[in-house]
Amino acid sequence: MDQPDPKNGSGLILSATDPIRSFLALASDDRRLSEELRGIATDLRSKNTVPYKLLRAIWTGSDPLTRPDLLGLFSGSYFVFTSPKPREKSEELKLRLLKLREIAERKEYAELVKDITPKKQVEEPFSSYKDQLGFGLHVGLTMFTGYLVGYASFRALFNRNPALSAAGGILGLVLAMLVETLLFIIKTSKDDQIQSSKSFTQSSPSFTPTTKKNQ
Repeated sequence: MDQPDPKNGSGLILSATDPIRSFLALASDDRRLSEELRGIATDLRSKNTVPYKLLRAIWTGSDPLTRPDLLGLFSGSYFVFTSPKPREKSEELKLRLLKLREIAERKEYAELVKDITPKKQVEEPFSSYKDQLGFGLHVGLTMFTGYLVGYASFRALFNRNPALSAAGGILGLVLAMLVETLLFIIKTSKDDQIQSSKSFTQSSPSFTPTTKKNQ
């Protein structure tokens, strides 16, 4: 059986009773115990709680003929449970919680004023028939121009070869279509960024007083 470590006072905590204090008082003068255990017994007899491991170490090292039995020693004593130390939040977690709180407050504010503020109308690309028709004509004209440029370029380069001229026209058409697609993507991305900036600018002044008030 392993002997308890007198330096280890962690684990179960017992309430100090008169039998325990009397035993510790006797143990503080018991020459069978080491100087370290006698010092621990002297220190513990004036306390209201006693670590079980230390008390067991003192009891194990004391004289078996004079020491009380464990049942009588622990009679009337009870376990003392201590609350664990609150875990400190890291700075990163605090910032994340702050952002989540701000988002929740913005949503709550938007829910409160949704019947007062006018609804924002988001302009979608090609939202009208006129826009669709204009874009279609523009793409068609661009592709036709690309075909003509490619056809004329290959016709001049390859001595008016009909097959190569047609291939050059198709290549010019494809390039024109790719350029038009790229320009459309860039334009749509810029419109989304502008719309997001406007929405943030309009919502920030209304939210600022609420944030200061909560602080």
